[in-house]
Amino acid sequence: MNEPPSLRYPAVDVARDKHPLAPANIERIIKAVENRFDEQVEFLTRLVRAASLRGNEASVQKIVANALEERGYDVRSFPIDPARIGKDPAFSPTRFDLKDSTIVVGSKRSPHEGGRSLALNAHVDVVPVGTSARWRYEPFSATRDGDWLYGRGAGDMKAGLAANLFALDALSSAGFDLKGAVQFQSVIEEETTGNGAAMVLAEGFRADAVLISEPTDEKLVSANTGVIKFAITVQGVPAHPFEVATGRSAIDIAIRTIEHLRQLEQEWIAERPITQPDFAGVDNPIALTIGTISGGEWLASVPSECRFEGRIGFYPGEIAEARAARFESFLRKASLNDPQLQGCPEPEIEWVGVKQGGYVLAPGTDAEALLAKAHSLADSSQRELQRFVMPCYLDAAVFALHGDMTSLVYGPVAEHIHAVDERVNLPSLLRVTKAIALFAAAWCGAEARAEHV
Repeated sequence: MNEPPSLRYPAVDVARDKHPLAPANIERIIKAVENRFDEQVEFLTRLVRAASLRGNEASVQKIVANALEERGYDVRSFPIDPARIGKDPAFSPTRFDLKDSTIVVGSKRSPHEGGRSLALNAHVDVVPVGTSARWRYEPFSATRDGDWLYGRGAGDMKAGLAANLFALDALSSAGFDLKGAVQFQSVIEEETTGNGAAMVLAEGFRADAVLISEPTDEKLVSANTGVIKFAITVQGVPAHPFEVATGRSAIDIAIRTIEHLRQLEQEWIAERPITQPDFAGVDNPIALTIGTISGGEWLASVPSECRFEGRIGFYPGEIAEARAARFESFLRKASLNDPQLQGCPEPEIEWVGVKQGGYVLAPGTDAEALLAKAHSLADSSQRELQRFVMPCYLDAAVFALHGDMTSLVYGPVAEHIHAVDERVNLPSLLRVTKAIALFAAAWCGAEARAEHV
C-alpha cells in the first residue's frame, strides 16, 4: 500500500505547562513501562492462550476482569442486547447467539479535577485459525521466537489490550494520578458486527477521546472505509447426470454472480472522493472479499443451491443503508440483464454482520498532536507519527459516528493478521506501550502523588 507523506504536527513543549510532564517525569514513566514489560508479555501470553473464537470469549474476559479488579477498577460486565439490533443505528445485523459472551469495562475516577477523560479500547474476539498444520507453532500456543510472539489474536489485537493495561499500570507505578477519568474497554464482536462497541455506547460510556490499539505498524489511522457484510443464496435447477442439459448449476450461477460483484467493486473504487486525499494512495479501498462458499447436495448431481458470504467497502460520508440499497439494486439488474442468469430466481441477499459507515479523523486535533509527541518520545530515534488509511472496518467508526468521540487508532507492528502464523513484534509493543502511557498523561493531565514530588 502506498502511503501519504507523514503529517507534521505542532510542537508540544514538554518543559512548560502545555504538557503536564517535565522531561525527568517522562523518563520515569518510560522506565516504569520497561520494568514491567516481562510481566506484560506473560499477561499477553495468557490472553492468546485463551482461544476466544466467536461465542467463546468468556475465558479471556474473565482474565481481563480479574486483572482490572486486582488494580482497583470499578468493573462492569454486560452482554450485547439483541433487542437493539435493527433499532439502534450503531448496531449491525446478526443472528448469532452470544448469551455467554460479555463486554468488560473497567472505570477509574480521578482524585483530581480538570482533566479530560479517556477510553482505552481493545477487542478480544479472534477469527478462525484455518488449518493448524500450516502454522509454524500451534495457533493458540502463544510461542515466543526472538522478538516475535506467535498466535491467533497476538497481533489482532490482544497485544493492544495488554499495552492499554500496562500503560496505565506504568503511570501508577511511576507515582502519577491522571486528572481525568479513565475507562478500560475490552469488547467482543469487532471481527463480525461491531456490536460490542455499539453496546458500550448503549450502556452510556463516553469519553473525550478513545484510543484503540489495533495493530497499525505504529502509525495513526486517518480514515477507514465503511463496510457491509452479506450472504447471497442462489438457486439452480437440480438434475441427474444423464439429464444434465435440463439442469442449471447453482454453483455456476454463484460464480457468475461473483463476477458481477467484481464489476461493482471496480465501479465503487472509481468513486474515490477528491475531498479525501488520504485515499489517493490506497490501491483498493473497497476490497470485495468472498470469504466462504458452499453449495450442492450430491457430488454426482447438478447442484440446486449455493450460498456465499463476503464483505465490500465504501468511502466515508455515506450511510451504510444507502450503500446496501445500491448493492441490492445492482444485483437485481445484473440478474435481469445477464443472459446467463435470465430465468434464474433472483438472488437472496442477507445482511450478516458489520453494516457501518466509515470515518475520517480530521487533522490538527489536540489529541493527535499529543499522540504524535508521545510517539516520538517513546522511541530513541524520535520518529514522526505517520497517518494512513485502513480500508477495513474499525470500532473507531462506531465511536466517531454514533458517540461523537475523538477516535484514535494506533498500535504495534504485527504480521499475518487473519492469516497463518499471526505474530506481534515485541520491541514494537514496548514502544507503543510507552507511547500510550505518555499520551494518557498528556491528554488527561497527570499529577505526581505526594511521595513522588
